Amino acid sequence: MRIRFLLPMLALVAGLGTAVATPAAADPGPVTAGDVSAADACYSWGRTLSEGASGEDVRQLQIRVAGYPGYGGVLAIDGQFGAGTKAAVTRFQQAYGLGADGIAGSATFTKIYALQDDDCSPVNFTFAELNRCNSDWSGGNVSGATAKANALVSMWKLQAMRHAMGDRPITVNGGFRSVACNNAVGGATNSRHLYGDAVDLGAGSQGFCGLAKQARNHGFSEILGPGYPGHSDHTHVAHRSSRFWSASACGI
Repeated sequence: MRIRFLLPMLALVAGLGTAVATPAAADPGPVTAGDVSAADACYSWGRTLSEGASGEDVRQLQIRVAGYPGYGGVLAIDGQFGAGTKAAVTRFQQAYGLGADGIAGSATFTKIYALQDDDCSPVNFTFAELNRCNSDWSGGNVSGATAKANALVSMWKLQAMRHAMGDRPITVNGGFRSVACNNAVGGATNSRHLYGDAVDLGAGSQGFCGLAKQARNHGFSEILGPGYPGHSDHTHVAHRSSRFWSASACGI
């Protein structure tokens, strides 16, 4: 469960003052110790972020809004709050009925806190779903830490996709594979599964084509589905350096 606490109470304990908590202002209200009333067990932001900002807090924000780059777009996770990040934050705010100005303040962060678990994964997806190969994410084409970090970004993209499709569950059939796991299932030698950023999806209630079409809006540069060899029974989404979408039976 998330850890929630009142910052003013901490301030009193620390002898720093007697500030009284005020209701969270609509973005772009400043994020300060005086008006942020909740912290999160995964990650907490301590300032308002807008275009021109940089740092680890920007990078953490980019991970959470990676699923909102717009049709065919991919948001860079680089810690630099540029025009692309502003647009993604704006789309995230619009998706959840927040004031949509592209500035991440207390209302935006409160919504993110509600959407993430203590391990930083989004509430509707788990690391276990994206790695049925081994326990430490090792043996792929990147380090275990990198593979797991890549999977985290994919999960937030899926969370955005799920919300856009009416918050209906999305079935995850698999994700990361070590070289050994990939060989065992006959995967391609250059499979994105070896990098941790590929996810295979079951039809669920949306259908393979519905998933493939929606994925185009949520930061996936690789989308393979019905009509592409070997993908009649799942939709595959991943990240790669250049766009490759192929699901001819779905019109993609």
